Amino acid sequence: MITLFDYRPSQNAYKVRLLLNHLGIAYRTQWISIFEGEGRSADYLRINPTGTVPAIRLDDGRVLAESNAILGFLADGTRYLPADAFGRAKAWQWMSFEQERIESTLGALRHWTLTGKLARRSPELIAMKRSGALRALAILDAELAARPFLLGADYTIADMSMFAYTSRAEEAGISLQPLAALRAWIARVKEQPGFLDAVHLYAEDPHSSRELP
Repeated sequence: MITLFDYRPSQNAYKVRLLLNHLGIAYRTQWISIFEGEGRSADYLRINPTGTVPAIRLDDGRVLAESNAILGFLADGTRYLPADAFGRAKAWQWMSFEQERIESTLGALRHWTLTGKLARRSPELIAMKRSGALRALAILDAELAARPFLLGADYTIADMSMFAYTSRAEEAGISLQPLAALRAWIARVKEQPGFLDAVHLYAEDPHSSRELP
């Protein structure tokens, strides 16, 4: 059975939970208390050298980290990843966009807002993150006005990856109200069989107001 190294409020970890739920794959969970420094322990750094979540361990002992890499591995051979090389490359294109343009901006703002860290960040940094997030969301809205999902007619891991933080934009202080196509896409994702409608906020963790070690 797969072991998932997880932290509940992490939307990167949520991506993996979402796919596992879609696939109906049973797994065990090992919780990593990242704000207490557990991610920096020698044992966990052997699993993921960056000390972040998620990561998985297979039955044979092999380990894999980074949410989008895990999605690609688990989805291989399933309906959630195209079988052709170009289709897979398009999935990676959007998953790269998610990490560079969404997770790094919207994800950061959400984290700072929900853990009370926003006041500790410079106005210039906040403005830069917000501007980047708004540009990325506008791109997504324009793209999704032309098709139901990121790769076309089919729901894939590219959508799962993008959904994790994009759907929580309001928690980062960014309204999705002007972005009708993006909001319609979020609704379509939520209608997918096996959708996992479970979000855990940082308030569940009394240590989350700390800076990450």
